[in-house]
Amino acid sequence: MMKKLLSALLLSTSLLAAGCGGDEEEAHVDEEGCEHLQEGPAAAVTAAVSGTGPAVSNDHKRYDIALVDIAGGKGGAVSFAVSEATDYVLYMSAPVPVTVTNSSGAAVEFEESATSSSLCTDIKGRHVVPLTVGTHTLTFGPSTLSSVSLVIEESGEHDHAHD
Repeated sequence: MMKKLLSALLLSTSLLAAGCGGDEEEAHVDEEGCEHLQEGPAAAVTAAVSGTGPAVSNDHKRYDIALVDIAGGKGGAVSFAVSEATDYVLYMSAPVPVTVTNSSGAAVEFEESATSSSLCTDIKGRHVVPLTVGTHTLTFGPSTLSSVSLVIEESGEHDHAHD
């Protein structure tokens, strides 16, 4: 009896969730992130050992980031200038550890973090982070990998044209 009740509860919960716009928005953002991870366009950058590093953006590009030697393996930093305070999703091609700090050097906590997406097997890291206007530093590593691809999307629905 408990199994039937649990099954009914899970089914009704999933049906309710399927009707909510938030899930549709999240799916759309995941599709965008996946598309750009797979198809680009791509820009190659080399992470900096220290400091803010080269700039990346939420400009519908895949950034192929070469990781450099750091304590404990490979890693490095890139910078992301935020012009609109909102949640951003960091899509990564590999499960490389990443931290985000604001322009004052304070850590910014992820709202959610996963190592996959049900919509796209190319997504090996998916991190939702609330960012304020200003330049943030994304620090990768340490990792055994020598590179990671990154796509940054605004969370939620947005309209844009592909170049």
